[in-house]
Amino acid sequence: MVRYHFSCDNLIWEKTAEIFAQSDGCIYICSQIAAYMELRRDVFQAIADPTRRAIIALVALQAMTPTAIAENFDSSRQTISKHIQILTACELLSQEQQGREIYYHLNPQKLKEIADFVEPFRNMWDERFNQLESIMKKHKSNQ
Repeated sequence: MVRYHFSCDNLIWEKTAEIFAQSDGCIYICSQIAAYMELRRDVFQAIADPTRRAIIALVALQAMTPTAIAENFDSSRQTISKHIQILTACELLSQEQQGREIYYHLNPQKLKEIADFVEPFRNMWDERFNQLESIMKKHKSNQ
């Protein structure tokens, strides 16, 4: 096992992976990193769609049936069902059977995972904007 550090300025991710050295000197990183990135890509693809973000916002307020969710959109019921399936597959929504109805609930833990992934970027950009503001203030005071 080899520990790799991926960094960008003060932003660092750590992921352990197996490597395989080939005779031509190329190194191939094993499936752990690929699986990690695949998981992240799926979740981010899910929240990239504005309709799915709107569904998340609706379900965050209260558990809803697919019909109740679909009533908030101009799209067909089938289109909304497909969006719900994608959100459920990414574990952003969970479903609960109550009698004949299925209710969808928000999975706040999965949203926290997304927020935790984005947080270092937010911190980095906050720091950069603060540095830019400080440079601008110095420049303005020198004039």
